[in-house]
Formats: sequence, C-alpha cells, structure tokens
Amino acid sequence: MPHHTPLIAMIVMGLVLAFAFGAVANRLRISPLVGYLLAGVLVGPFTPGFVGDQNLANELAEIGVILLMFGVGLHFSLKDLMSVKAIAIPGAVGQIGVATLLGLGMGWALGWPVFTGFIFGLALSTASTVVLLRAMQERRLIETERGRIAVGWLIVEDIAMVLALVLLPAIGGLFASEGGDAAASMSLPDLLIALGITLGKVAAFMVLMVVIGRRVIPWVLHYIVHTGSRELFRLAVLAIALGVAFGAAKLFGVSFALGAFFAGMIMSESELSHEAANETLPLRDAFAVLFFVSVGMLVDPKIIIENPLPVFATLFIIVIGKSLAAFAIVLLFRHPVGTALLISASLAQIGEFSFILAALGTDLKLLPAEGRDLILAGAILSIMLNPLVFVGVDRVRPWFERHFDKKRSSAAGLTTPVPDASMNVSAAVPDDDATPHPTTLTDHVVLVGYGRVGSLVGAALRARGLPFLVIEDVDKRVAELRSQGIEVIAGNATRGGVLAAAKPGEARQLIIAIPNVFESGVILDLARKANPGLEIIARAHADAEVDHLMTHGATTVIMGEREIARAMIERFPQAPAPANPTPAAPAA
Repeated sequence: MPHHTPLIAMIVMGLVLAFAFGAVANRLRISPLVGYLLAGVLVGPFTPGFVGDQNLANELAEIGVILLMFGVGLHFSLKDLMSVKAIAIPGAVGQIGVATLLGLGMGWALGWPVFTGFIFGLALSTASTVVLLRAMQERRLIETERGRIAVGWLIVEDIAMVLALVLLPAIGGLFASEGGDAAASMSLPDLLIALGITLGKVAAFMVLMVVIGRRVIPWVLHYIVHTGSRELFRLAVLAIALGVAFGAAKLFGVSFALGAFFAGMIMSESELSHEAANETLPLRDAFAVLFFVSVGMLVDPKIIIENPLPVFATLFIIVIGKSLAAFAIVLLFRHPVGTALLISASLAQIGEFSFILAALGTDLKLLPAEGRDLILAGAILSIMLNPLVFVGVDRVRPWFERHFDKKRSSAAGLTTPVPDASMNVSAAVPDDDATPHPTTLTDHVVLVGYGRVGSLVGAALRARGLPFLVIEDVDKRVAELRSQGIEVIAGNATRGGVLAAAKPGEARQLIIAIPNVFESGVILDLARKANPGLEIIARAHADAEVDHLMTHGATTVIMGEREIARAMIERFPQAPAPANPTPAAPAA
C-alpha cells in the first residue's frame, strides 16, 4: 500500500495542529483563529519540520469558502440582498477606491510604478470572506440589518474582484515593461469588450439562478426528501452547493464564493433550508479551519524583521485606512454609529482574493516579490488582530454613540435619535451590542428565543395572562414582537448585559427555547449567578445534551424526542378486556 499521501497528511496535520493551538488560544482567552493561523505557520515552508502541500491546502480552503458562503446564502433572500443595495454598492466601491489610493501612495513612496501601486492597493481593499462571516456568525449577526449590510458589501467586493482578475492581464499589457510576460497591449474598444463580456457572464449566471435555479433546486430537494433517505438528502445538499459553485466558476467566470452564495440563497426559499444548513455545518467548520491553516502557511516570519516599516504601513492601510473609509461611508448614509463601527471592524482585514491578486500580479511581472510578501504579511497580521479590533470597538462604542448620536440629534433639532425614515423596519431595531434598558417587570417569565418553539411558548404565556418578556436577536422577530405589544430585549442572551436587562434576579421563571445547547449552557451559568433559586426550563435533543444542561444548573430539561414518544404513547388504544375471563373457584 503506498504511503505517499500528501492530501491525507495535509488534512491530518492541519486539523490536529489547529485543534491543539486553537485550544491553547481559547484557554488564553484569545480567538481560536490565532491558533489556527499559527498552526499554518508551523506546517508552512518557512519553519522546520513537516511541510504541507500549499496547493492542496489552498484547494481545501476553497471548499471551506464555498460551504461558508452557501450557509450564509441559506439565511438570505433576494429581498434581503436588495434591501441593502443602497449602501452596499456605493459603500463597497467607495471603500475599494480609498484603499486603492492609499496603496497607490505607499507604492509611490517605495518607488514602484503607478500600475504596480494600483495592484497593491487593490489587493489591500477586499476583505476575507471567511474572516468576516466567522465574525458575524460568532456574534449571531448574519440575520440582522448590520449582518445583511456586511454580506451585501462583501458580495459587491466579490464581483469587483472577479472583474479585476479578468481585466488585469488585459490592462496590465498597457503598463508592462518591455520583455515582460504580460499580455500584449490592447486597444480601448478591446478592453470595453472584455469588460462587457465579464459583466454579461455575471448577469447571465444571476438570471439563470433566479429563473431556473429557484425552480429546479427546491424541486430536487423535495424529491429527495420523499425518498426517505437522509443520506441522499445530505448528498444532494453538498452536490448542489459544490456543483453550482464549480459550474459558476467554470462556465461563467465568477468566483466559487459568489456561486455558492446564490445556490444557498435560492435554496433558502425552500422550507427545507434549515435542515440543509444543519447538514453542511460540520463540514463547513472543518474546512473553514483549513482555510486559516492555508493562510498561515504563506507567511515568512522573517519579513517582519527585515522590512518592519513597509509591513506596518501595509497593516495601517488595512486596519485603519479601510476602516475609517467604511466608517465614514456608513455614517454618510445615516445608519447608526454602532452599525458603522461593526462594518468597519469586520472589513479591517484582507484574505483570499488578496492572495489571488498578488499571485496574478507577480506572474504578470506587474508586482514585485516584495509587494506580494507585504500583502501576505498584512493579511495574516490583520486576521490575527481582527478579534482585538472587535474588542476595541466594543470598548469605544458607548463613547461614539453618545457623541455622534447626540450631534446628529442636535443637527436634526431632536432630543433623542431616531432611525432614518428611509431604513426598513428591521433597521429601526437597536443594535444588540448596545446595553439594553432594564425591564420594569417583576415576578415575570423570561423567554429566550422566539423561533418555532419559543413562539408557541410565548403564545401560551400570553393566553394565560402571565407577565413575560422575550430576548431575541433576529431583527425581523424583534420588530414583529414589538408590533404585537410584547416586551422584547434585542440581543444575544449569552451577553451578560442583555440577560441582566431582563432582571433574572427578580423573575419567577426562565425558559430557554433556543436549540443551541452550548449557548444554553452559557445562559444557565449567567442566570444561576444572578438568581440561584430561579426555576429554569431548557430544551435538548439528546441525552448528552440533557446531562450538559442539568450540570449547568437547569431545573428541568425537555427533550423533544421523549415528548414526541410520550404523546404517541398517550394515544395507544386501550388493551381489550379478556374475552373469556377465568371464573373464580367456588368457596369451600
């Protein structure tokens, strides 16, 4: 049996080291992403010991990007995407322009040609899909207004980078030095034709997905469900996600990420989308980890020592320059300062498209090796710093909200800030990172989550006239609850300030109706500290989850499968009486 197995070695070493360093990072209370990146540095070509196959690592990472964008698409709809186009399109274009100009200026300072500086700046302008989406998912923001803006912004950047990759060889021919390997010079009409063809392909893909995909994909899923095979359903979901992404790249020239996003968005219109998301979750997380390992493999730690000033100048453009541009643009569109800070923090890094642009520029002799190394160093440093950027944003957010919102209100002649009328109803929901106002209720029920289970519980509480409030972090549900006159605290209950606003110390009961057992455990710990005697009811799907929640202090844990079985048992027919009962023996 052959033992030369680079693919297996790359997967095993990548996951094992990522797990080890991620666990250490978590223990030190820093983001596990830092551990994943360090694992990549260890298996890279610039450190001693095992060296992984960089090409294989990049392909494995691409699968992670596909599954991640597919999962995001499952939580989106065309309506959601169109609702943020007014800020996502000009915002992304403006931020790309500012970052490109800053990179152009740095290239001029380093003595590079103008077009070299342009490519360098363009590579610094686009954020990493994986890093941004992981940050949004960790904060449960994908389905919020801010999450939709961030994802819409990302999609526009994605399309812009696809255009850049297609046009770069053609435009580069106009600037290539004699003897270079770049494409021959092209006339302006030829460039316009190339641009038109690229835009036409992107438009054709979108039309195909909207017109045909939204009919075929749900039909396939429903057909597979009726076969009764869970294995086939799981395979169908993965085949659609990977197949559409691959077909979009090969047939239409768009990125894998954009193709996967549209596949997920079309599938989201099916009632099976929730189940589809659950089926791809384990693979998505595993391959997303390999993405960070592949990034770490690209970094030569020596560049920080040999060229510290250019490295930190590059990092400044990525973390500060891009963020300030995004912050100003979001405020210009009259969105809350909290939204501006969140978008700025999520874009303060670069990733996969930057690597592709750097590699293409180097191959075309348009970007020197020094420029490529600076881009790679800026990428890994910005990704490692991104969790700290979010921590910093959380710290400064109250100050910014007091000063910026106060100035806005004064300028408008108002005493309190109000949402812009142009924003939809979900945008009027307060940001869930802000500290909510405490409830005035006492001896009440706190209901965490208002999904399929929580909404039924809430309806029963309301029917019985019991005082209760809801903690919910999905903007649409928050708006619906408020329209019904139900008190709701917008935010994630795992954040201490959100749960504290519900006053668990004065409540009679806490009902945790969310399905995530790990988040439920965190909520239990917080609630028990606030009120050791509080009655807490939680939900679970397995015996191990029941044990986990009971260990963390739940009074009662309801397991769905047991309740289903109990309801079925209650409907058993009564056992018939014996037809010929044995007569009792006569008394002696």
